[in-house]
Amino acid sequence: MKLARIGAPGAERPALVDNQGKLRDLSGEIPDLTGALLSDAAIARLAALDLSALPEIAEGQRYGAPVADTGKIICIGLNYTDHAAEVGLPLPTEPTIFMKGCRTTGANDVVHLPRGAEKGDWEVELGIVIGTGGLYITEDAALNHVAGYCVVNDLSERSYQMERGGQWTKGKSFPGFAPVGPWLVTRDEIGEAEELGIWLEVNGIRRQDGNTRNLVFGVRRIVSYVSQFYALEAGDIIATGTPAGVGLGFDPPVFLKQGDELRLGIDGLGEQRQRIHAWHG
Repeated sequence: MKLARIGAPGAERPALVDNQGKLRDLSGEIPDLTGALLSDAAIARLAALDLSALPEIAEGQRYGAPVADTGKIICIGLNYTDHAAEVGLPLPTEPTIFMKGCRTTGANDVVHLPRGAEKGDWEVELGIVIGTGGLYITEDAALNHVAGYCVVNDLSERSYQMERGGQWTKGKSFPGFAPVGPWLVTRDEIGEAEELGIWLEVNGIRRQDGNTRNLVFGVRRIVSYVSQFYALEAGDIIATGTPAGVGLGFDPPVFLKQGDELRLGIDGLGEQRQRIHAWHG
């Protein structure tokens, strides 16, 4: 099942995509798509609805972030074998964790670079959406805590991340640096996301072209590992790392600029499109 939120920022309504690819309005069934409504039982209730009886939503409207109240965006760094190689770093022996300190935005919303940005970069990632929270989750039980998956663009300003001291978070957290969606695709459709094509284009040029089979740490390991340090909560998103092809990895590097267009996606999880704007605030 593909779950979404449709409408202008702050006025989104919950929706799902039916088997014919039509958007159906869920606002008569639930007030919004929140973490509290991502448990297995809540998703099963939505799956049992007569979709043909739900009002149809016209195409062409904005997709908001598919979860209304994401609390934490937890990121895993250097989690693809090819990406670690391109940036010249050894494979981690444990998952590398950092945070994004911004809110999620819609899949196709405009992205603004920070004032004076020099090294804006892209990272297409598989997002794990937590449906049932927990602490000290075992790997055997990990999938029971996953509501589903989504596309995440872990945008960065590399000069903040690499050259301004401290940890990576400051380069990852500018407003708008976490486009998510267009949908949350439930776990029953994707399983453990073990072999999904994952790609990104900049101005029509394919820059990233990977597969989740190259993850260093898979979904079960990531969920279990992160829960040793954080109390995971329903609605949290774990971004699982990016394959080779980030701008920083080219020689010379290729960074984002005003007017660039990004297109990115993951098999079965949909596509995003973003236009890059300079900051004028």
